Amino acid sequence: MASRYLLDTSALIAHNRQEPGWARVQALFEDDDSEILAASVSLTEFVRRLRELGATVDEARGTVEDYLELLDEVVPVDEGVAFTAFAIGCALEKRLPIVDALIAAAAQVRGACLVHRDQHMEPIPADVVTQIDLAKELDSGEPPSPPPTSSPPPSSSPP
Repeated sequence: MASRYLLDTSALIAHNRQEPGWARVQALFEDDDSEILAASVSLTEFVRRLRELGATVDEARGTVEDYLELLDEVVPVDEGVAFTAFAIGCALEKRLPIVDALIAAAAQVRGACLVHRDQHMEPIPADVVTQIDLAKELDSGEPPSPPPTSSPPPSSSPP
């Protein structure tokens, strides 16, 4: 059975801009035994962040469409995800932004490991949502993964 990973917007941005953690995301894309998902709300966050970073509307949309080709599933925010996000938020002492709660809930509902580098996700217990925190992996003192043999999609290279 394939391992499932749900990429948070922060992981998509890291990969797109080849920022710290991008090589781990690339390795997941290249692993034939990995099933890669994203929550539908991440598409909006991703395209908006690309615009904030200077991409034109067409460039931002094209980049997100290129990433859609790499994903095995876009998880919609439906009733199940919405109520799971509510439950995750209620279980935490510190407020979790709604978009982050929805993304974490999408991972939980699909039984996927959440891949991110978002400090808002840190308080979510591993028994609620398993996580790969790209920021913590890089801070662990271990050298980063070697560069992948193939590069990100052409339109996903840094501006």
